[in-house]
Amino acid sequence: MKQGDVIGGYRITSEPTNANGGKCMWAFAEKGGGQYFVKRFLEPKRPRDDDTRDTPSLRIRRQLAREFEERHRTIMKRLRPDARGGGNLVLAIDFFHEGSTYYKVTERIDTSSLEKPQALEPRQKMVLLKTLGMSLKQLHDIDIVHGDLKPLNVLVQKRDGAAFHTAKLIDFDDSYVSGAPPAPEDIAGDSLFGAPEWRRYLQGDGSVGPEHLTCAVDVFALGVMTHLYLTGDLPHHDRRYGSPADAVNAGARLDLDTRLSEPMLGLLRAMTARASGSRPRMATFLKTLADPKVCALQHRRPGTTKPETAAKSTTGSTDGTPEPPGPTALGRRPSRIKANLKSTRPPGGGRTAPVPPPADPAPTVPDETPAAEPTAAPTPPPPSPDASAPRTSRVRINLGGRTPGSGRGSS
Repeated sequence: MKQGDVIGGYRITSEPTNANGGKCMWAFAEKGGGQYFVKRFLEPKRPRDDDTRDTPSLRIRRQLAREFEERHRTIMKRLRPDARGGGNLVLAIDFFHEGSTYYKVTERIDTSSLEKPQALEPRQKMVLLKTLGMSLKQLHDIDIVHGDLKPLNVLVQKRDGAAFHTAKLIDFDDSYVSGAPPAPEDIAGDSLFGAPEWRRYLQGDGSVGPEHLTCAVDVFALGVMTHLYLTGDLPHHDRRYGSPADAVNAGARLDLDTRLSEPMLGLLRAMTARASGSRPRMATFLKTLADPKVCALQHRRPGTTKPETAAKSTTGSTDGTPEPPGPTALGRRPSRIKANLKSTRPPGGGRTAPVPPPADPAPTVPDETPAAEPTAAPTPPPPSPDASAPRTSRVRINLGGRTPGSGRGSS
């Protein structure tokens, strides 16, 4: 593919490039007066129809090509450009092969995107996140996983005369039906936004099968992206781990920005849970965003922030995979004063070191994420003193044991 070529009736009008294209080349094109975006897949390669040989390598190539075509055509059949509410989905309008190479075509759109969504006002952030959430809900309602949700695949734009920025979701080349992803060696994604189960599936963890890669994969990615859009930074985690998902898989706790509102902290903690079944659905995400105040950052004094906690106990995995042990209410509770004295604010940042979580549960995300169960029975109150027993004087205790009637000048 080069500028000036005509492929499938589309005349290539720009030099093809691989920039942010992964295993693809792309270019702009025109056809019948319309402007288009053409993507050329570098793999798989489709065997020629006139090649009648029956060798093991050809059988494998034919099988891979059939699976590739079936997946793309299934997604295109379910995601139609004329579907109601699909205005913020940039969908494919053509998919074909020429020779041994596959091509996909979408309408050309302005690819400029807002660089710093975190600089928007709370109401602007709310509308932006809701348009993105509604697009994902439309996918999930028909059991489609986007599969590669990340900022590069979301265009944040504002049309001339419009009051708010909206999010356009693009690049469905790696989408799949929930529970039926490509093989580990073929699946795509970005480790910075990938879900814990996606990472384990990619690494060949035998406890994670295709059935575990559901729409909850997108929910984890959206949780990480929401933190980025609101604060300008990804959730922090121990540097020993290469990604948020790796840290969560190891049982570590993601450090969410304490400037976030309490409802948002609870929502993001639930969305980034290790167990996919513990993550809320998109309806809960949208419901939480009903008030712009949820998207506002709050500059709290040290010691006044309630630590965010998981909305569900980490021992309650519903995806069939074992959960790492989490903090227990039976352990010693660190001094809140001591922890706050250690809190620091890095230069130029708005984050504070996390306060160790207390044993008592924090507010949870409404509707779909149940509250954490208590891990220990409450301590019974001490027995009431016997009314007949002599009552110790408070004054005597406060005076350090001085005898009644002694004054300041007593020796």
